[in-house]
Amino acid sequence: MWNKSAFLFFSVCIVTLLGCSSKEPIQEVLWDASQIRDIELPPKKIQEISLDAIPFEKLSDYGLFQGILRNLEPNEGVLPYEPASSLFTDYAFKSRFIWMPKGSSAFINNDTEGTIEFPDNTILIKNFYYPIDFSEPENVKRIVETRLMVKQNGAWEAYPYIWKDDQSDAIYKVAGAEKTVHWKDKNGDQQVINYLVPNKNQCKSCHNSHETMTPIGVKTKHLNHAIEFGDGKKNQLVKWQEYGYLKELKELSLYPVMANYQDEKIDLELRAKAYLDINCGHCHRQEGPASTSGLFLNYEETDPLRLGIYKTPVAAGFGAGSFKFDIVPGKANESILTYRMETNKVGAAMPEIGRVTTHQEGLALIKDWINAMKP
Repeated sequence: MWNKSAFLFFSVCIVTLLGCSSKEPIQEVLWDASQIRDIELPPKKIQEISLDAIPFEKLSDYGLFQGILRNLEPNEGVLPYEPASSLFTDYAFKSRFIWMPKGSSAFINNDTEGTIEFPDNTILIKNFYYPIDFSEPENVKRIVETRLMVKQNGAWEAYPYIWKDDQSDAIYKVAGAEKTVHWKDKNGDQQVINYLVPNKNQCKSCHNSHETMTPIGVKTKHLNHAIEFGDGKKNQLVKWQEYGYLKELKELSLYPVMANYQDEKIDLELRAKAYLDINCGHCHRQEGPASTSGLFLNYEETDPLRLGIYKTPVAAGFGAGSFKFDIVPGKANESILTYRMETNKVGAAMPEIGRVTTHQEGLALIKDWINAMKP
């Protein structure tokens, strides 16, 4: 029989392991930097590899990076990119790269978003990682997963890779994974969650346009701004053109630009719509899987009803809580939109995939936007 002290100790352990908002107690031993094993990769370049046999078993098999893999030092032709606003994924940091075969290039469609048509064998690379200390993000970090999107025969496919605990490589896992991750936030508080890596089929839930797998954050509106490259800061579209990755680029002012929702100097409405676009708009759009909801949250939407203002949900069920309208101007706490952003209940939480925690900063932004609306 347990004594009282033993019971209290067990209870504290379980509460601690539950972390931020995990659904089940976390059993895994917490990762630490002593597990890292640095192995120099043999010289290998993506240009020299046949992509006919993909997906490869290991991330290193692609030749996308050089040296020690966890440093994510891109090989020749692998360019970084960064959307103006980033999708929230349980506070994970992200680094993104793109590669196209030599002699091929993309072009921009003539539409309101500036969608980009990529050539076959284009590879989009997205790494998800957690610094041990968020106040020192460039120091020790743990990479949890890398997602590849590869275009072949005119169609995109997604391939999830799970990083080993020793950070030496990442292994292809069709079924995804669940990993315990922890970090010290900017307030100095320790956070622990069950991080969910989506399986291959779940990738299609968000990357879906007209029932076809489609990239999300690489439209012109996402890329029409400057980022740091190895040779200095430059507009990404211009850099792609100079590198041969983009043809027939017009004057930049002719292309759409999306706001960075974290930039507090920008208009509140633009920031809120940018947040909703990148986090919700890939489904809540005319050609997305949530089109039947009648709620459209892409950046270009201007119709108040389609944006959710005084709009009743079509089929939210208990996901609406006890609320009537998607957005009630001046009353964020009575709006279904913010309720679904805040809750972590299965079947009610939005987005449905990609988070087990509430994005407090994003929620505050959308609440500020709704509360600033005139009834």
